[in-house]
Amino acid sequence: MSSQKIPVTPAIRQLKAGAVSFSLHPYAYEEKGGTATASAALGVVEHQVIKTLVMEEDSRNAFIVLMHGDKQVSAKALARQMGVKTVQPCTPQKAEKITGYTVGGISPFGTRLLLPIYMEASIAALPEIYINAGKRGLLLSMKTRDLIRILHPVLVDVAI
Repeated sequence: MSSQKIPVTPAIRQLKAGAVSFSLHPYAYEEKGGTATASAALGVVEHQVIKTLVMEEDSRNAFIVLMHGDKQVSAKALARQMGVKTVQPCTPQKAEKITGYTVGGISPFGTRLLLPIYMEASIAALPEIYINAGKRGLLLSMKTRDLIRILHPVLVDVAI
């Protein structure tokens, strides 16, 4: 880790409060670089880097979807599994307002509003994941079982 000061984000505070063991991994953030840039910078498989997506269903209620970095969310499959007509990504402005984080740095931990969380079921099989720590250019690694213990996500099969 470099000598730069690592911020203490709401995500980091929530994990510390939950007695979760994690490691911070800063990297050079690139606009529109996504998980491919993060995984290359950290030397990890992109499948282990988990995206935090803020979406909404047809009634405009927001929720979070956790997905492998190298996969996309099937909106049709997700809507079907949630029992709603449609789901779509929130606007960046809405995502930032309800999470308290900047797009590109959104973490599922420590969000401003408590949101339902859906997680691609195959993520649960990974022993360790890398996920945003609440700031652009800062991931954290943690045991997947701790993510499940803290967030209690609904497991869904929606990866494409």
